[in-house]
Amino acid sequence: MKIGPWQLPNPIFVAPMAGVTDRPFRQLCKRLGAGYAVSEMAASNPKLWDSVKTSRRLNHDGEINPIAVQIAGADPEMMAQAAVFNINKGAKIIDINMGCPVKKVCSVASGSALLRDENLVVAILQAVVKACQPFEVPVTLKTRTGWDHSHKNALRIGELAQDIGISALTLHGRTRADLYTGEAEYDTIKQVKQALEIPVVANGDIDSPQKAKFVLDYTGADAIMVGRAAQGNPWIFQQINHYLQTDTQLAPPDFAHMQEILLGHLHEHYQFYGEHTGVRSARKHIAWYVSHLPQAQAFIDEMNQINTSAEQYTLVENWFSQLIDQHDLALTH
Repeated sequence: MKIGPWQLPNPIFVAPMAGVTDRPFRQLCKRLGAGYAVSEMAASNPKLWDSVKTSRRLNHDGEINPIAVQIAGADPEMMAQAAVFNINKGAKIIDINMGCPVKKVCSVASGSALLRDENLVVAILQAVVKACQPFEVPVTLKTRTGWDHSHKNALRIGELAQDIGISALTLHGRTRADLYTGEAEYDTIKQVKQALEIPVVANGDIDSPQKAKFVLDYTGADAIMVGRAAQGNPWIFQQINHYLQTDTQLAPPDFAHMQEILLGHLHEHYQFYGEHTGVRSARKHIAWYVSHLPQAQAFIDEMNQINTSAEQYTLVENWFSQLIDQHDLALTH
């Protein structure tokens, strides 16, 4: 699959998730087989560009190209300015968010709230595409099937986007009203894919290699995007790639491999965020990694009381070493 001039190594993408897909996590997912990663949603409001939070989201040092930045907002001119600002910060692809269902985003008429105003959708897409053209930077769109089940307009939005010059469309198989409840549906994605010539990426509830293959086959999509299933499980990209190529399951990582990946992730996470924020923001990642493992809750409770990176790192290292020792001991008996 290509986005503009960029040939992507495989059709397994990691979805942009606020507070999750920061630079260390994107880089980890790419190393473990993700063909493409989009940054966390960045604000289009210039007043926020100098904030610590936004500055981190726009930090792409050492990141594998193409660097893709997602922008959100409801003002066409402001969105165009945000696109150029991010291009000057290193973005090679600009992604427009019209899919986020979170109340604080929708309450300011951005994210999936835009699906109720097709004229504003057109104005934003036109403004951003026009702003990016002199830099030869492609623009993509991520959206949902509609505002609610009575107002599904993904096909109409997709056709408008294609006519305006959007280079690829990612479609989450839920309406805004669904939030993240129920099950994603793929009939709308299939319909949109059949109607459009630009690449279409399927998103929503893709949580296993088998589900990835089913969604690709059923919808005919050019790629799939994995979101929540990658939290604490970055090797899902390797597993999906292996399954698509061989039709066989890749063995899950053992405790030693999990320990190696998580400790490497923590090291980069602390470097990126610094001591205070790094320790606190790492807690959710650690909990995701271990939640399905034996005696996880007691460990998580202890880990959440720790306030230094050195102690947190050592606790994780020792806990996994205990699991490895217990596993090895069980094998010898």
